[in-house]
Parts: sequence; C-alpha cells; structure tokens
Amino acid sequence: MGNAETTERGGVRSTETAGGAQDVYSCDQRDASSADHLVLMVHGIFGSPSDWKYGAEQFVQRFPNEVIVHCSEKNTSMLSLDGIDVMGERLAEEVLEVVKRNPQLKKISFVAHSLGGLMSRYAIGKLYKSPCYGESVNMSTGESKGTIAGLKPINFITVATPHLGSSGNKQIPFLFGFTALERALGSVVHLMFRRTGTHLFLKDEEDKKLPLLRRMVEDNGEYPFMSALRSFKHRVAYSNADYDHIVGWSTSSIRRISELPKWEDAIDEKYPHIVYQEFCEANERKAIESTELANDSDEQEEELITRLSSVSWKKVDVSFNKCRFRLAAHNLIQVQDNYMHFEGADVIQHLMDHFLLGM
Repeated sequence: MGNAETTERGGVRSTETAGGAQDVYSCDQRDASSADHLVLMVHGIFGSPSDWKYGAEQFVQRFPNEVIVHCSEKNTSMLSLDGIDVMGERLAEEVLEVVKRNPQLKKISFVAHSLGGLMSRYAIGKLYKSPCYGESVNMSTGESKGTIAGLKPINFITVATPHLGSSGNKQIPFLFGFTALERALGSVVHLMFRRTGTHLFLKDEEDKKLPLLRRMVEDNGEYPFMSALRSFKHRVAYSNADYDHIVGWSTSSIRRISELPKWEDAIDEKYPHIVYQEFCEANERKAIESTELANDSDEQEEELITRLSSVSWKKVDVSFNKCRFRLAAHNLIQVQDNYMHFEGADVIQHLMDHFLLGM
C-alpha cells in the first residue's frame, strides 16, 4: 500500500494511508491472512479515523484471526458537511476499495458513531445486491437475503446515531426542548452545517422529493435502503439515556418519547454503564394517523420510527451519570480518546461480547 505508515502495539498492526484511513489487523501474519470478516468503523460529524482507534485495537486483540478493521477516512472534518448522500456515496466507494485489496474477505459489519450511522445506512443501500428477483424476507426477524459489497452482512451497529434526525421533539438536548429554539435552529441550520444540516433537520426538498431521511426508510428509485438494512443478521442501536447534549435518546434509540424506558442502575456489574437493553422484533404496524399523534411526535418522525421498526433491533441504553466526564457522554460512549473517555470502555466491551462473527 503506497504512502502508508505502519505501527505495531499489543499484537495489533495499524496501517495508515496518506489520507488517514486505518487498516487494523493482527501482527501475526497467519491470523491476519485467515481473517475474513471486515469491520467498518465510521466516525461522526467533524470526525476522523482516529476516533475509533481504541475500538479498532480492542476488536483485533479480541478477534485476531477473525476480523480486519477499517477506520473510514473519506468523510473527515469539513467533508462531513457535504450531505448524507454525498458522504454515503464516498463511504460506499471506500468499502469497495477495501474489499478489492483484501480478496479473502467473506463477511462484513458496520460499527458507526453518531452521523456515521446515517452515512452507513446510505452506503449499504448503494452496496446492497439482491440474490435474485423477488427475494425472500424472514417476517419474524425482518431479515432479507442479499450481499453488501459482495460480502455476507452480519452486524449493523450504531452508537448515538440520530436515526430520526434532529428536528425538534427534544432531539437536540442542549436546546432544552424549547420549541422556539428548535425552530430557530432549523431555519438557519444550512448556514452552519450546510447540506448535512438540512438533511438532519429534514429541511431538504430538492426536486420536490421527500426529505432524504424519509427516503432512506424505504426501497425506492435511488437505492434499496431497507432491503440492505434487513440483510444484516444483527442490528443494534446503542444510545445515551442522558448527558448526550448532541443526539437525543429518542432519535438514537428509534423510539417515541412515550416509549423511552425507565431505568435505575446498571443491569450487570461487568458493564457499569449499561442501564437497559431490549430486543425489539420486526413490527409491520402502520404509522399512527396524523390526527392521532401524541404531542411528543410529529408526522415525519412517526413515519421514520414505523418504517425503521419494520426490522428487528437490539436496543442498548447507556448512562454515564456518575462519571467525571459525563457531559462528554457523546464521546464517552465511543471512547473517542483513550485517556479522557476511558470510562466508556465497558460499552466497547459489551459491543464485542455481543458481536456476531458469522452465521
């Protein structure tokens, strides 16, 4: 690999390209050559591949002869303002490049933080291939057959991702639920966050189309977004139940505000910051009629929840309320910095303990 720097630590080798992307794999050549499961780790807005440095190294140490981790670099820093569709296209091309240079790969998983989860949902729509016309769907799990970039899709894991967007309904906690502030931000978001902001606030209506996030919960003329999501064996949404001032609990856990669970303390001493988890089976129920909507939901948000719930999800809720750096919960949950955010290590441990290597 040209213009690449390689470092080794703790039995893990990391190769970094000139663009900043990181391929992380075992130092043992026999392990590295037998690893056939690609784990794509995708950062969030204004992020970089190093945001997943801790997580990537932990994965390879845990599964040295099973996985190769690639930390994405195509949408770093200001490039993350170009729009979810543009970023998703770039991520899809990056995945194909990684697959091409690793011909031994057979399986693929995504682990994405914040906005990276939306980039990944768009990218898999482009990368999805149905095995044949009229593919079958397992109605009990919402799974469909198919491949992602020619590989078998296994895990699709999001961490503090705004699946429902950031438009009102307390989806951005630092606005404290003030409707006037939410509306004001929505009217100027394109000035601060450009096309990405208009997508997150569902303010994009280009060529009289539905907002992008609305189009991404169905199979349409662009890409088969939901068939791609269904193709994964395991879908997980990790969410901060409190102290995440960037992405609200409802939008990251794909729940109506009235459905948010009550929790008290950790449910397992091994994971002191995991406070609630549940498995939600695929639900094909229709969206609530606009005349019946509760005050905590609007019509577009209800449509997103309903359609995303047509596939099964494991939902894992996290709280850092007793941590020193709890106000940085959005970064703690990812362990974005090895030292400042080390208290989130049990979330990464939980993620690995429940990660499917193949089926």
